[in-house]
Amino acid sequence: MTALQETARELDIFRRQAGGVNRTVKINLAGITHEESLIQPEPGGNCLNWVLGHLLSIYNQALPLLGQQPVLDAATIERYKRGSDPISGPAQARRFEELMAAWDETVKRVDAGLAGLPPEALDRPAPQGSGPSEPGDKVRDTLSVLMFHQGYHAGQTGVLRRLVGKVGAIK
Repeated sequence: MTALQETARELDIFRRQAGGVNRTVKINLAGITHEESLIQPEPGGNCLNWVLGHLLSIYNQALPLLGQQPVLDAATIERYKRGSDPISGPAQARRFEELMAAWDETVKRVDAGLAGLPPEALDRPAPQGSGPSEPGDKVRDTLSVLMFHQGYHAGQTGVLRRLVGKVGAIK
């Protein structure tokens, strides 16, 4: 296998990871109401509304790296940035239905961006602010951390689903 073929394979793996994150999120959030999305876990943590908004926030940052336009403007998603306080009431949250619609469009753009990314782009320096990257990271590094991050939070949606009183969705 040539280096170019190996790099193209990496892009396929990133697409599969993003697809798995999407399936996990969609399955775990099926049937969740806006009100349920605001139920906070005790003694601490973030609700489903915040977790979904956070997943969107991170993908939103990474879309330009993939040659795609963000779905939501930065001000709309600011509430869900890393380190933000837990949501403590409905006035602090976007409607869950709005977040789900934005999720559907975002994952389409992530997949299109990964499908259209030339393999040689993985070796380019990652622009700062393009997602979870550190100074000196290459695009490949940023995508690797991005997929881990999204998978981590997608897994949280399964636990949070049960905490709001729903049956586990992934068997």
